[in-house]
Amino acid sequence: MSLTTNTVPHQAIRIPYGDDENQFGDLRLPEGEGPFPVAIVIHGGFWRAKFNLDHINPLADALTAQGVATWTIEYRRVGHEGGAWPGTFIDSALATNYVRTLADTYPIDLNRVVTIGHSAGGHLAVWLAGRNNLPTDSVLRTSDLSLTLKGVVSLAGVSDLALMHDVHQIRETINGFHDNPTYDLLNGTPIERPDRYNEGSPIKLLPCGVRLCVIHGSLDINVPIGISDHFVQAARSAGDAVDYMILPTAEHFQLIDPDTEAGLQVVQSTIRLLQE
Repeated sequence: MSLTTNTVPHQAIRIPYGDDENQFGDLRLPEGEGPFPVAIVIHGGFWRAKFNLDHINPLADALTAQGVATWTIEYRRVGHEGGAWPGTFIDSALATNYVRTLADTYPIDLNRVVTIGHSAGGHLAVWLAGRNNLPTDSVLRTSDLSLTLKGVVSLAGVSDLALMHDVHQIRETINGFHDNPTYDLLNGTPIERPDRYNEGSPIKLLPCGVRLCVIHGSLDINVPIGISDHFVQAARSAGDAVDYMILPTAEHFQLIDPDTEAGLQVVQSTIRLLQE
């Protein structure tokens, strides 16, 4: 995973959606006239400042090569001024809604927009679909006119923040030092910050109301596949349509490497979702 360099990739147009240096996105357009379907690509790194969008560039490139416009978003993260709660969530919402502004200039189809995120980015990708279910007084409500999504692709997404917190807490006990990214994101435990866990966790905002595509590798040691198992069951019980793809030989990072079989399946699944 890349450290923060914020290098503008080849053939991408870097566009700010806010005033902070981390409030920008990289727009890639396929060849042709369009209008093109859009994938809002959200990187992971457990919401931490030292990890940026560079490491998900190959996935964005692969999608764009298949005719999908990609809007790879950056956002304030833990360690940045204004990052963590609530800024990380607000930035992802602002960047997503900004696709409407992009459509004023670029040939993109607002009726065919999906979010696709990996790990912590998978958390945000699903959260963006469920944010319409936030309490009316939530600090995370940035607009009553959220961009309508056609679907969501979660790649080993952290869809249950309380469960992920507990996983890291177990690891902390074993390792003997603090390393709990979920605690750092929300500045507390589920007991200390129940409102934040309820408003920030996708599993608490079901039903999303759009088709969900959840992909997880059985060999993942970063985000246990049980988190996706639990989420998929809850989403289906809430009435959401969910395609669940378990990749028995894939680990965490293969999902965003289009040169692997797992990465190829991710690209194909995203295209199918946009074509439905």
